[in-house]
Amino acid sequence: MISKPSRHCTVELQALPSRIGQVRRIVSAQLRYWHLDFLIDRAALGVTELLTNVHRHAEPDKLCTVEIELLLDRLTVSVHDNDPRLPVVQDAEISATCGRGLAMVAAVSESWGARPHGDSGKVVWFTLPAHSDPVAVPKRSRYDAGHRPAARRRSRAEHAPARSAVAG
Repeated sequence: MISKPSRHCTVELQALPSRIGQVRRIVSAQLRYWHLDFLIDRAALGVTELLTNVHRHAEPDKLCTVEIELLLDRLTVSVHDNDPRLPVVQDAEISATCGRGLAMVAAVSESWGARPHGDSGKVVWFTLPAHSDPVAVPKRSRYDAGHRPAARRRSRAEHAPARSAVAG
């Protein structure tokens, strides 16, 4: 059990490739500070994919805010941007070089979702269990108001390391 009931970190940035790498390093350092080293790979992958979506798709600008919050035994990572369009999960062709970001976020997280934020904009988020359970259990994935069926249990050995096309 985590001794402090809530911890919070916020970073505002332009979602440019060089800044995405910096935010990934900030998230990693914050998780080390909170003694959550075992979450670094999954949190860094998830935030990279969400920021890459802002970089590639967000309009009218690339300005966004990344928030990580540790509340009891749950880490939530969220990205707020100024584009009201909610993301769409794609079934990428096997030879496609992009289009798998949200599917990867869903695969490594316990839950995830997207919701409108204010008059214009959205928040895309994912959660990770903040305990060192050897089995990653994605309980459910949420997209907008709908729910997807629960994923099967996976051991850490089944998770291959993922790489991002974003430098940093």
